[in-house]
Amino acid sequence: MAAAPAARFRFRLLAVAVALLLLRTGDASVHEYRGLGFANKGNAFILHAGSEGLYAPAASPTNVTAEEDDDASAVADAFIRFDKITFRRPDDANDSVKETSSSKVQILVFEIEDREMIGGSAYGGQKAICCTSDLAKLGACAEGSVIYRSSQVNPGWPKLFVASFDGSDLIATLPSRTIPITKTGMYNMYFIHCDLSLAGLEIEGKTIWKNPTGYLPGRMAPLKNFFGLMSFAFVALGIYWFYQYMKFWREVLPLQNCITLVITLGMFEMALWYFEYAEFNETGVRSKGITFWAVTFGTVKRTAAQVIILIVSMGYGVVTPTLGGLTSKVVMLGGTFFLATEILELVENLGAVNDLSGKARLFLVYPVAILDAAFVVWIFISLAKTLDKLQARRLMAKLDIYRKFTIALVVSVLVSVGWIGYEIYFKSTDVFNERWQYAWIIPAFWHVLSFSLLCVICYLWAPSQNTMRFAYDASEFFDRKDNLSLIRPAPIASKNGWSLSSTPDAKATGNVNTIISFDGDDEENKRE
Repeated sequence: MAAAPAARFRFRLLAVAVALLLLRTGDASVHEYRGLGFANKGNAFILHAGSEGLYAPAASPTNVTAEEDDDASAVADAFIRFDKITFRRPDDANDSVKETSSSKVQILVFEIEDREMIGGSAYGGQKAICCTSDLAKLGACAEGSVIYRSSQVNPGWPKLFVASFDGSDLIATLPSRTIPITKTGMYNMYFIHCDLSLAGLEIEGKTIWKNPTGYLPGRMAPLKNFFGLMSFAFVALGIYWFYQYMKFWREVLPLQNCITLVITLGMFEMALWYFEYAEFNETGVRSKGITFWAVTFGTVKRTAAQVIILIVSMGYGVVTPTLGGLTSKVVMLGGTFFLATEILELVENLGAVNDLSGKARLFLVYPVAILDAAFVVWIFISLAKTLDKLQARRLMAKLDIYRKFTIALVVSVLVSVGWIGYEIYFKSTDVFNERWQYAWIIPAFWHVLSFSLLCVICYLWAPSQNTMRFAYDASEFFDRKDNLSLIRPAPIASKNGWSLSSTPDAKATGNVNTIISFDGDDEENKRE
């Protein structure tokens, strides 16, 4: 009874988390700024406004000066656009500043290769973002301004824009402006101010980032075509499976019904992801409804696949007709896995592309990784027991299919471990996202691996005219000692038509057991 309130509590927690995520604003290529604060770093106050990989158009001017920006933006296929960016000081700020004072917020945009052009130091001291009095004396910059040098590789970059507060003004506005992208790279934007009087500064507005093919961020753009291909792959697998299913529907096992469910969920998941990315590419904003259902179908599919592999490993429907007391444990593990995975995927996909901090993501990744490991350990322990049982009973047909299934799982786990190692290496050696054009391969690989394992399972367990030979048969699993006790010596004839028989055990002990029966066939005399 105590499990029911706990289950209801987990469901309510998931519902609250989903509701909060659906209410969030500021998605993807359209970055909205509201309720964000500046972080104090050294002698500067910084707000990270976005970072995305942007491709240059196939034919674009290689050298665009600041004066030519406005003309070039009219025909730009790839750009970053400021839209109604407004900075507001607290209402009581005018009491602490002079009428003649002038404060400013600076917007810095640069390509990641030019990161060394940002900041400086005087006399070899600590590097600073804002110009210090020592650097101002050297004539390197104007005190209170962001320090940057022009790039030798990318003429006209980095780019700096300024929104100024004049006197006691509480609002500063950045004029709408479009920055054309003429070089493929990872672009970063920061809002920076160096003035203590701007404490509590609030920002409103948005920036729009666009690639030549649409609003999908560069690191995500290839995934649109990938999900399109995966949709066709699932359709092809589905056609094969449903053909076999309909052809031998009288021979279908419960396990094959479960596989049908996983294939159907996979088809919906891939199609929804494709439409979600297509919508995202057209508008620059992720469709929360499509994203939510794509994530949910994917999580249900992943959970169902894990549970099915586990119960198959336990021999359900092949070695044993039920899971017995393990059913509740399997359901509990599957439900917890679904909850943890759903929250992680929703947080990752319903927010802005770069708005999830590393620590927050790790906090959500750990439970999923632990539960995933629990599934793997339990699966292989169960497989070992099932293989031993099949080998002891000399059920060679079932043993052969389970050995192939085990090999497929072992290969899958080894490849997964190897890929996790590569993923850790990739991310640890790419701190600044310089290899962003290949980042899409990491999530795509997991989809390919799970699809490949599903294809192997479909091949091994496809409906056929011999399907029932893999079904559970109680007569195959009688204990050998029990079988021997049912075999009696030939009956000893007697004059009155009755028969006497003695068991080997009775002879060994010197006792004779008389069994009274009528002459004729007896079901107990039959072997398996």
